[in-house]
Amino acid sequence: MRNVKIALLGLGNVGKGVWKILNMNKEELKKRSGYNIEISKVLVKDINKNRDIDVPKEVLTNDFEDILQDNSIEIVVEVIGGIDPAVDYMVKSMKKKKHIVTANKMAIATKGNILLKTAREENVMFYYEASVGGGIPIIHGLKESLTANKIEEVIGIINGTTNYILTKMTLFGLNFYDALKEAQEKGYAEADPTSDVEAFDAMYKLTILSSLAFDTIVSTDSIYREGITNIKPIDIEYAKEFGYVIKLLSIVKEIDGQLELRVHPTMIPSTHPLANVNDSFNAIFIKGNAVGDLMLYGRGAGELPTGSAVVGDIVSILRNRQSGASRIDIKEENNIIKNMNSIISEYYIRITVKDNPGVLGEISSIFGNNNVSILSVIQKGKRQEKVTLVFITHSTIEGNINRAMEIIQSLKDTEKIENIIRIENL
Repeated sequence: MRNVKIALLGLGNVGKGVWKILNMNKEELKKRSGYNIEISKVLVKDINKNRDIDVPKEVLTNDFEDILQDNSIEIVVEVIGGIDPAVDYMVKSMKKKKHIVTANKMAIATKGNILLKTAREENVMFYYEASVGGGIPIIHGLKESLTANKIEEVIGIINGTTNYILTKMTLFGLNFYDALKEAQEKGYAEADPTSDVEAFDAMYKLTILSSLAFDTIVSTDSIYREGITNIKPIDIEYAKEFGYVIKLLSIVKEIDGQLELRVHPTMIPSTHPLANVNDSFNAIFIKGNAVGDLMLYGRGAGELPTGSAVVGDIVSILRNRQSGASRIDIKEENNIIKNMNSIISEYYIRITVKDNPGVLGEISSIFGNNNVSILSVIQKGKRQEKVTLVFITHSTIEGNINRAMEIIQSLKDTEKIENIIRIENL
């Protein structure tokens, strides 16, 4: 049985997961790949750092050139994350005829075409299953298993941190900051949680899914992004009252030849399978014109689930190398992105107003004058200085909502527009 040498760039959570899986499943991987997989080098910043994993010191290096110039290393696994120096390392490795496996959603979302073009030019393989959904095989599904379909929409919970926070707020009544603190204590959220809670992470992942599902280049700039920091326990309680659950959804739909791309908190029916995806789990709901509705569910993060996807890609490279089945598709930018003002949705709107006669009627008239039809309205509070008005609308164009809200905001009796949340009746 042949040996194959690989290198790891990074030894964080994912890198540790890859190391552990390659060691604990060594015999199974030999049978499935036809190779004895050896980690020859691991790139780290500090060789002398204490780590909770037993890696021989002679395997560690802090010099990328040790990996780049070693012609016996055939596969480079990039798990550093970010753009610099990860993209540079991957490009240089491919130019040395080394195959690449990466879990780097930011690099794929923003520099994916450069990386794929380099792979094709250098005739090497480039795999990135772990970049979206942790251990969920969504990339392979879209690239291979679902190619007989015209994909109509992909809707997913693809950030475990925000899903954990919203789960704690929904099931246990925590406010956002307490739920975030708990997520940080459990290691689900970084010390700086901006990428997760402001939906940048989900935006990068949706870029990748959209490009694959609709066979086109999608820019991160074309995706509407809204995080979860404005979600309050009162919004979650109103959602329950109306039969909904709030989730951070990543949504791409093709409607009349245009792509609708958005990431934002969304109310969905409590009976829908996505509503019951809790804690740090991820789930991706796909609609194809042949397969119908399909949902993939699993751990969206963590060293072993993500490491599983990385190692699966290593095995795929080894199998494809034996069979000669390697093909890199370069996508072209041929899509039209729908303006957010033209999307159609239902809306939850919560407003604080002064408790004066005629306020509700005035606001309702403004909605009507802007072609916004009200499905339901709740007024909480009586004989108080301020009261809460909650509206649920029928399906309407977002631009109509925005125009109505500008006028409502300017009313002398309007204290604050507290929240607007889109509703998807999946």
